Amino acid sequence: MDIIAKLRDVPLDELHPNERLKVESDYLRGTLEEGLADRATGAVAEDDTQLTKFHGFYQQDDRDLRDERRHQKLEPLYSFMVRLRLPGGLVTPAQWQTLDDVASRYANGTLRITTRQTFQYHGVLKENLRPHLQTIHQAMVDTIAACGDVNRNVICTANPHRSAVHRQVYELSHRISTRLLPSTRAYHEIFLGEERVAGGAQERESKSESERAESEAKVGDDREPLDPKEPLYTRHYLPRKFKVALAIPPENDVDLFAHDVGFIADVVDGELHGFTVCIGGGMGMTHGDPSTFPRLSDPIGYCSPEAAPAVAEAIMLVQRDNGNRRDRKQARLKYTVEEMGLDAFKLEVERQLGESLAPAHDYHFDNNGDRLGWIQGDDGRWHYGLFVQNGRIADFPDGPQLRTGLREIAEQHDGDLVLTTNQNVIITQVEESRRGAIDALLDRHRLVAETSPLRRNAMACVAFPTCGLAMAESERYLPSLIDRLDAVMRKAGLADDAIIVRMTGCPNGCARPYLAEIGFVGKAPGHYNLYLGGGFSGQRLNKLYRENIDEATILEALTPLIQRYATEREDGEPFGDFVIRIGEINATTAGRVFHQT
Repeated sequence: MDIIAKLRDVPLDELHPNERLKVESDYLRGTLEEGLADRATGAVAEDDTQLTKFHGFYQQDDRDLRDERRHQKLEPLYSFMVRLRLPGGLVTPAQWQTLDDVASRYANGTLRITTRQTFQYHGVLKENLRPHLQTIHQAMVDTIAACGDVNRNVICTANPHRSAVHRQVYELSHRISTRLLPSTRAYHEIFLGEERVAGGAQERESKSESERAESEAKVGDDREPLDPKEPLYTRHYLPRKFKVALAIPPENDVDLFAHDVGFIADVVDGELHGFTVCIGGGMGMTHGDPSTFPRLSDPIGYCSPEAAPAVAEAIMLVQRDNGNRRDRKQARLKYTVEEMGLDAFKLEVERQLGESLAPAHDYHFDNNGDRLGWIQGDDGRWHYGLFVQNGRIADFPDGPQLRTGLREIAEQHDGDLVLTTNQNVIITQVEESRRGAIDALLDRHRLVAETSPLRRNAMACVAFPTCGLAMAESERYLPSLIDRLDAVMRKAGLADDAIIVRMTGCPNGCARPYLAEIGFVGKAPGHYNLYLGGGFSGQRLNKLYRENIDEATILEALTPLIQRYATEREDGEPFGDFVIRIGEINATTAGRVFHQT
């Protein structure tokens, strides 16, 4: 039964309020036009703050200044976080220069690489939203569906220039992204100045021929669209966000099992044969609510590369029609899978497809980090993986001049730049004769500082001062905590060893902390829940080890474990495996038992 049939006789007041907003929004338009024109406030209407997410940006305010502004009887310093849609994370040198210009002109002077292989900007004032989006549109970049209850930015193993298979997977990420885009023209009308067709005629009228052909295939062979204006999503859109990732073993740099849908490439003798399909991953949960939990995805079958976009769509449609629309805490696909059962969900996917999936193939991952430094691609050209601490591209006093250095590289380099889901940058397609010039630029701007494996494998979300959900610091605090943990590692003789460390300021899991060997999740200012036992290649969740502890207690808990790891580990044994083997923490075998001791 489709979503319209299911909800036809259900009063909207029985559903979550966001469901009413979507249905009554005129396909995501709401009153955004009026809100942008209102110069009496830096904010938009409360209902519209939900709709802006579908267009790729969140309303925020500077939490560092809240009290001061309140005492001055001023409204909060509202601004917007703007996130780009960049399937596969590739940016041309010309695009990089435009995106860098926008950071100064309309944002806070920095770019931040997200854990979903794209850029986001902070500090964009309301009056700058339109010029910001129009400028990046001229560079053939948009923010459509970068947030909201739709398919988000599609990610894949980084750098399409490494091999023919990498190129195929990258191109597939674009095909999936295009196929799963919303059809509404609200973004183009409100922010780009496109004139609305009188009477609200076909939303897809101005799409390209290729996009139109792709969308026609969405509806099925002989089925009429459920909603001519939004044939895939309907006016209800999805119950919650939806995320797709593609990985090429043995590298799991995308943390494939953390996403609603994962495609694991099956590569034989350098040729892409197909994909093992996984469903049901997701990181977010709520403190104190055991009905919410992170979950890893499960394999349900195998498909050809050509069929992958249709498979992604079928999975999304099953979630559209069966996801929980009453309780947003239970609305992600992972909970739908738990409620329906994996086999029943798979059957619905196959019904949507009109055919069965083949049995899943074997696969093996051995890491979930990035390859940093110089590596050579199949065509003989070179690629440089550059570490960017927590993804923040800025010029740091007495530190790397990341923004200036990468801008100069973009001005002089012919190859592309690629973002990774570990918040790093890859400078691609460097000819042997140009390596020296790139090295000189890296050195001039101090972009290649000595960093420990611990720091290179650490990630943090933004948290304070802009994220409204943050309970504790993350990006601003993790570097100093890594300093202290590095000292513990050096003293234990582990200076050259890697342990996966991740931190978030709240339990929503943007930096995927529940996959870390050591995970920190903010509980209150200066206090974190400490999780241990995640898998080194992203194949296992961790488990709560200590609750609501400060830095002194963190170091007190971790120091003896790191010392034991140095003396008692088995050959090649990762830290996450070690703490489970010695009985310090139990392995988490499934998301539903995440909270069990």
